[in-house]
This record gives sequence, structure tokens and C-alpha cells, in this order.
Amino acid sequence: MVMKEIKFILVDDHPISREGLVYLINDTEDFSIVAEASSAEEALEIMEQKEVDFAVVDISLKGISGLQLIRKLKNKYPKLYILVVSMHDETLYAKRALDTGAHGYIMKEEASNEVLNAIRQILAGKIYLSEAMKSRMMIGISKKRYTTSSIVDKLSDREFEIFQLIARGMGPALIAKKLNVSVKTIETHRNNIKIKFDLSNAFELREFAINWFKNKSK
Repeated sequence: MVMKEIKFILVDDHPISREGLVYLINDTEDFSIVAEASSAEEALEIMEQKEVDFAVVDISLKGISGLQLIRKLKNKYPKLYILVVSMHDETLYAKRALDTGAHGYIMKEEASNEVLNAIRQILAGKIYLSEAMKSRMMIGISKKRYTTSSIVDKLSDREFEIFQLIARGMGPALIAKKLNVSVKTIETHRNNIKIKFDLSNAFELREFAINWFKNKSK
């Protein structure tokens, strides 16, 4: 029986990361990289022109974030398989990525053979998470909540991304540059976050963000 070739698009703004995945996936029988994109906007444009079965997406992208991209892709291409490969701790982003429409989440530090394992599991109709993350989520379910759920679940994907950058000590100008948006846009998001958490000023927001991520890592 002839196996159908699975066609991939890689979406990552780090060329070195893409290069490693290209080598890994193209070296696997019946897998083929048909496109690469360094931004969500570029990925959406490519998807209009090429037939793709599987998207491997980093969530840290300039402009439209990876989470926003996943939402757009699932709305337009509901049969598309999506794996998030990210440097961000899965305890912070995995559930959010799955809720957005991804089929799996793996951290970039994982061995290359585990990336292939994640892809194969997803193609087999399963959700891929690390064993540690599965355990966290099962414990959460038994307590009628996910362990990753908290008050920050009220934040939108973009607000959560900005919230994380605030915790890292970045001001509006630096965040705007990193996300390739205007400072005014960042200020609007920051104000929305303050309202949602009932915080009075930028100092309270920064302290709240730092403490939340510090406690989350324990």
C-alpha cells in the first residue's frame, strides 16, 4: 500500500530552529516540508497557495502571535494538524494552545526523536503532551480544574503574551518592538489587563506579573 506523503509548513521566526526541523522532517519517509514562514502573516498567505496537511508552529511570532495564527488556521482549515514547538514552558502555554486548536505541544529542548513521536501521535488522532504535563492535567481534572487554570485564564492570548513580557521587566516600547505593533496598542492591552486584575497602575501590574510567574514556577 502506498502511503500518502504528509506535507508540512514550518512557522518560526528563528532560521536555525527551522533549519533543524527541515532536516529532521525531510529525512523521514513520507514526510515533506513544502513551505517555511517566519511570521503568521506569511504563513496565512502561503496556505492560500499550497496544499498542507500539517503545521508546526512556534507561538512567539512578531505581529500576529502563534496562538492567534492557530485560531485562524483552525477556522479556515479544520482538518489541518497543528503541533506547537516552543521554547516556552508547557505549564504556561500547553492548555492555552490546545484550547486554541493545536493537537500537541512540545518544548524545543526535547530530543529530535520526540518531535517525530509527537507528529506521529497527532497523525494517529491523539493529542500530544509530555508525560509530566499529562499528569498535571489529569490531576487537575480529578480536582475539577486544570492545574494550569487560574485567574490569568481571563486574559486573551495577546494579553497573556504581553503579561509574560511585563513579568520579564519589559516596558511598553520594548514589548511593542518585540511584537511589531505600536506602543499605543501595547498600552491599550496593558490597561485592559489592569482592569481585569483590578490593578491601579503600571507598578502594581509589573509586581503582580512577576509574582504570578514566580509562584507558577514553584
